[in-house]
Order: sequence, then C-alpha cells, then structure tokens
Amino acid sequence: MQLDYASGESIYIQIKENFKKLIISGSMKEDDAIPSVRALASTLAINVNTVQRAYRELEAEGYIYSIPGKGNFVSRFSFEQRMKEKLNIEKKLEEIIKEAQYLNIEESEFNEMVKKIYESKK
Repeated sequence: MQLDYASGESIYIQIKENFKKLIISGSMKEDDAIPSVRALASTLAINVNTVQRAYRELEAEGYIYSIPGKGNFVSRFSFEQRMKEKLNIEKKLEEIIKEAQYLNIEESEFNEMVKKIYESKK
C-alpha cells in the first residue's frame, strides 16, 4: 500500500481509497482477509486510530465486514455497489464540468486534461 504523506489528503482516506480500489478492481476477492488494524498501522508506521477510522468507514460503506476475534474481511462487492460508485463518479463529473464551462474551458481541452490525468493514474 502506497501512502503519499506530502499530499493534502488524510492518511485514513488514502488507506480507505487504496482498499476500495483493490476491491473494486477484483484484486481482493470476497472473504479475503485484510491486515489487522495493528499490523497495518505497524507496517505503515502510523497511529492505530488512523487505520481504525479507515476500516470503520470501509465497513459502513459495505466494502468490508468484521468478525470479532477473527478480523476484517472483504465483503461481497455487488453489482448494485458498483452502480452506486459509478453514479457517485457521474455526479462529481457533472460538478467539475459545470465549473469548467463556467471557466470557458473548451470540451477538447477538458477531455485532454481528463485523458492526461487518467493515464497518469494507471
């Protein structure tokens, strides 16, 4: 797991987003165990509470489930959850496109920006 300590994004959000990416992409499968809170905190040299917060949010969003005394595991990532995530992305894009239009950014320039960012995140 890669964390960017220099970015303005909170560490717990980075952890949460890393796990979401692994789950959505299928790299982590249903019922796969994820590292314990203490193990991940130790590996990343961060506070246990930071990892706990990320795990709590992942569980609240349905990405993982917890079995007391056993650990945390990947939930079944259903088609409905994928569609919900897709709708969230579409809503965010709508807001960004409105802002780009307000700034008179041409569609071709906007598309080029999206393509550049998309390629850099592969």
